[in-house]
Amino acid sequence: MTVRRRFRDVIRIGPVQVATSYDGRGRDKHTAACTAPRCGFSADYDSRAAAELAARTHRCQG
Repeated sequence: MTVRRRFRDVIRIGPVQVATSYDGRGRDKHTAACTAPRCGFSADYDSRAAAELAARTHRCQG
């Protein structure tokens, strides 16, 4: 089954987008995902600060 997330508070830090959504239990989850071609980086975090830090320090391979 596919889960549709509604993202809010979307910002872009370099090639990485950071957004907030609710998980299946109604808690906030923060996602950082790189939009560069062939990068594939994405991760979920419990705090917005951690997601933004990951976006600021991310370096694409290649």
